[in-house]
Amino acid sequence: MTTTTDTSSDATPALDGIRVIDLATVIMGPYACQILGDLGADVIKIESPAGDVMRRLHRRTPDGIGALALNLNRNKRSVVLDLKTPAGRQAALDLIGTADVLVTNMRPRALRKLGLTYQDLAEANPRLVYCNAQGFRTDSKAADYAAYDEALQAASGMVDLMNRVTGRPYYVPTTLADKVCGLTIVYAVLAALLGRQRTGRGQRVEVPMADTMFAFTLVEHLGGRAFEPPAGPVGFPRSLAPGHEAFSTKDGQACILPYTHGNAADFFAFVGHPEVMERFTPESFRDRLGELYEAIGRYTPLRTTAEWEVFCSEHSIPFAPVMNLDHAGEHDYWSEGHMLDVQRHPHEGLYRVIGNPVRLSDGSGGVRRHCPELGEDTDSVLSEIGYTPEQLAALHADAPGRPG
Repeated sequence: MTTTTDTSSDATPALDGIRVIDLATVIMGPYACQILGDLGADVIKIESPAGDVMRRLHRRTPDGIGALALNLNRNKRSVVLDLKTPAGRQAALDLIGTADVLVTNMRPRALRKLGLTYQDLAEANPRLVYCNAQGFRTDSKAADYAAYDEALQAASGMVDLMNRVTGRPYYVPTTLADKVCGLTIVYAVLAALLGRQRTGRGQRVEVPMADTMFAFTLVEHLGGRAFEPPAGPVGFPRSLAPGHEAFSTKDGQACILPYTHGNAADFFAFVGHPEVMERFTPESFRDRLGELYEAIGRYTPLRTTAEWEVFCSEHSIPFAPVMNLDHAGEHDYWSEGHMLDVQRHPHEGLYRVIGNPVRLSDGSGGVRRHCPELGEDTDSVLSEIGYTPEQLAALHADAPGRPG
């Protein structure tokens, strides 16, 4: 049995009693299901005999659990089933029949081949909230295209933004699409569960990554193209302005962002050059941001990061030191043990748990279960839904060597 960890609250978690089947791999779907698990859902991760590829990425030991998997698969139970065998597929159907939510990132063609589309499952479990989240809409020509984070950054205009700013078609150096779409899965699933309370019926929820990221990008960058005919170009001027970057201080780097005309006036008065503001009227201020940033950057090295923090806090100027990720969690902005807590995994030893940023007064949820070994919970989970020892033995015999 997977070792559990007490949470900081004895309150019943928000999603207690909700069963989620995590039939997803890599980051997007598992991240969404991790969040649902953090909030109290019973998450059962169905994995192939080879396991999710993230289990093998950045391992400490040759047979250990990868760094991403340690957090992505917390508060889950692992069941290994070979969906290509009749017995494995039937066991999956039996589990899905007990579930409130199914999350999968399988492509439409694979779901049809396995008989795991919403239409295949809804009749047997009409209360099921079925979420399929793949790269492109199921009714598009790209529905079955392979889609990883970089492809969605390109398709959504994110790479174009980087090209406009840097002159190079860089990818944002984080799995932005995976994580934004993972968060989108969570709110979409919660909305469908809330709808089920009214109607008694589940529904199919589709989260196409390309559409999600396109909408995400256009929130501020649709710009003048929001009007028909267009009233101006696309793009959010503040974000695309030259020099829109963190500034050097006397002893480091920081975000020092005089956001308003008044903020800028306070800044230049503080550095002893109020005359700079003679060049920026309240009307022209936002049209000359590149020039403003260049002027700010000349004076930020005159003070230490700590001095800028004091000044900015006193004048309501957005400020944050640039965190070196090698020292993540050490800054006093994070309450001790909240965002990076060291815990002991039953197989991996000490590791850092990425905290749940949401804080609910009735208990935001902590690590009730550490990431399980591949297939660690297969027998116990299937036993819960009525599988006998003989049925379990037959299931394992159908796929020799599969973890039990």
